[in-house]
Amino acid sequence: MYNEIAANKRKTVVLLFAFFTLAGVLAYVFSKALANESIFVFAVVFSFFYALWGYFASSGAALALNGAKQIVKSDNPRLFRIVENLAITEGLPTPKIYIIDDKGLNAFATGRDPKHASVAVTTGLLEVLTDAELEGVMAHELGHIKNYDIRVSMIAFALVGVISLLCDMFWRISFWGGDKDEDSNGALMVVAIVAVILAPLVALLIQLSISRKREYLADATGALTTRYPEGLASALEKIRDGGPALRRQNSSTAHFFIANPLKGKSVSTMLSTHPPINKRITILRNMIGTK
Repeated sequence: MYNEIAANKRKTVVLLFAFFTLAGVLAYVFSKALANESIFVFAVVFSFFYALWGYFASSGAALALNGAKQIVKSDNPRLFRIVENLAITEGLPTPKIYIIDDKGLNAFATGRDPKHASVAVTTGLLEVLTDAELEGVMAHELGHIKNYDIRVSMIAFALVGVISLLCDMFWRISFWGGDKDEDSNGALMVVAIVAVILAPLVALLIQLSISRKREYLADATGALTTRYPEGLASALEKIRDGGPALRRQNSSTAHFFIANPLKGKSVSTMLSTHPPINKRITILRNMIGTK
């Protein structure tokens, strides 16, 4: 378990570094190719304010887009008891608790930090899970909160937006920007054109990879919290077999969920927001030495 947690943290750091490097190199190449240094400055400033907006607004938007309704303890004492006990175990404030009226089997956590966190569970998931399985799922979600995964996801999402904007700016300035600057570099222009074609895809792949690594990390963190990996493994089996897809299809919030809530499957694992459930179950059941 500790090995899984350490390994996934290292991989996420590497991926985020690659993401920042990609954005920085792209901005630099574009600014040199077009002989316009202001592009690099704009990218840095825009990245900061875009990330700041997402930092404060993303949680509320995710809850609203998925039709989550906040509940009080009397509405579902079972769910409240499990979340409260897990929060105490982890030394975290008890997050706000929401229920999504949907037969799909799913759950998610959101919030910029533990003091502003929320967890949401579908009615379908509450109906089919045992207490031990529900505890495993909620420990996974609290693991996201503890590990600041929502913040990491927000940074990745912001960088994808920045890279897309940079590419769009490059096309507009290159072909519709009026008189070309005499100082523009022809060789770098070719490099920039290749980069503008490939960068958005590379950025998306990095973002999706980060999302998958954080799911593995939350699995390991949740298993460490409960000291019972089988609870989450069994819950994931039921989610897989019962179906995690929701009625409301929101691709922008899909990465928050414990399993992909969108209908249909990705062409490949590389294009999925979540790692394969079967692989997650296998890893959980291979965890040993929990005491």
